[in-house]
Amino acid sequence: MPSTKQSALAQRLRDLRKARDWTLKQAALATGVAASTLSKIENGLLSPTYDNLLKIAAGLELDVAELFMPPHDHMGTGRQSINQLGEGRSYETPYYDHRLLCNALSHKQMMPFYTRVKARSFGEFHDWSRHRGEEFVYVLSGEIELHTEFYQPTRLSAGESFYIDSRMGHRVISLSPEDAMVLWVSTAAELDGQ
Repeated sequence: MPSTKQSALAQRLRDLRKARDWTLKQAALATGVAASTLSKIENGLLSPTYDNLLKIAAGLELDVAELFMPPHDHMGTGRQSINQLGEGRSYETPYYDHRLLCNALSHKQMMPFYTRVKARSFGEFHDWSRHRGEEFVYVLSGEIELHTEFYQPTRLSAGESFYIDSRMGHRVISLSPEDAMVLWVSTAAELDGQ
């Protein structure tokens, strides 16, 4: 049985597609995600990867956070979004548990996440994560290892950080006995056609 969070995403994706009067095939063409994958997501049978979330959001011309909540009116200058302790929209994958922060604003240039890194080995991943934009990760607790396609793996402990070009294949694993906790910030360049 799909979780409430997955059901909300499934319903939101279906509503967004139908509002555009798109078939699954048309949505697949717009997003670059296979129609069969979109169907499984809409039916709560599959939790999409972060890369697929980015593709879906870009194809629908939305922020990733907007896939998890009802649409808001676009705000002008002087925008603000505040998260109190424990607030944020949760999104779980097999490798990471993300909490999307400050997601009340649409058309943001950055997407901040509070993330629990669950993956323990690079072999758990099917492929590299790569997409347009840049990423900054600050280790809050535990120890992580950053894997990229062009550099040797790098270990980072609490208080250490990395910044990468997201087009380079990358993955992060936890090396500590407990799941590592990180602040993860991704730019939204891939969502606005840059």
